[in-house]
Amino acid sequence: MKKYNLGLVSVSFRQNSPKEILDAMKEAGLSFIEWGSDIHAPFDDTERLYEIAEMQKEYSVKCSSYGTYFRLGETPIEDLRRYINAAKILGTDILRLWCGRKSAGDMTNEERNELLSVCREAAILAEKENVKLCMECHKNTFTENPDDSVWLMKSVNSPSFRMYWQPFQWQSTDENIANAKKIAPFAEHIHVFNWVGDKKLPLVEGVEKWQEYLKEFRTPRTLLLEFMPNGTLEELKKEAATLKTIVGENNI
Repeated sequence: MKKYNLGLVSVSFRQNSPKEILDAMKEAGLSFIEWGSDIHAPFDDTERLYEIAEMQKEYSVKCSSYGTYFRLGETPIEDLRRYINAAKILGTDILRLWCGRKSAGDMTNEERNELLSVCREAAILAEKENVKLCMECHKNTFTENPDDSVWLMKSVNSPSFRMYWQPFQWQSTDENIANAKKIAPFAEHIHVFNWVGDKKLPLVEGVEKWQEYLKEFRTPRTLLLEFMPNGTLEELKKEAATLKTIVGENNI
């Protein structure tokens, strides 16, 4: 049986403190967390970063990744080193970034080339710092589409420039399986949720399709729950139990 790292994205609970989140994770049996740079772990608040790092030790939780809102092609590239330093304080070598503010199909050739240049510059810095920059699969970014994402990965051609994967809630299960197959060779972490259109549904209603998604990833990845159906900490225990069922650690 594959062994997965199971965790949570802290932005699922922006209204809660890091301690409240860690308490809920302990009860839910989750050991990995991606801290968001927007609320919980700002890159420029060194004191808070060290406090969170100490709390992680207390709760036996590891930082799987640093969920930044650094946007390539928009955020000044010279700020990237500060985000990397913040990630290292938290104890991770993986940073989540956003790639541009347009889908590839909406870009001119000049815009595409400019963004590619910035991505290569970022990758060179990441290689020097021994970290990985992972692009979010998100609407209205260059990595919205799996084919464009693969093109970007191959064009940058760096072990420090990688991807996340998550299903697209407006596509069918079969379409998402096909997308997962394309992204899998480049993906580090996976965001887990069960959305259909604009509805956030309990993960228990998506067990079978998630088991199909994970078949496309030949080696185990870190699976991070992202957003609860109703956005409350009280739901985390049940959602985590379902995630364990998906990977074969629990029976329903």
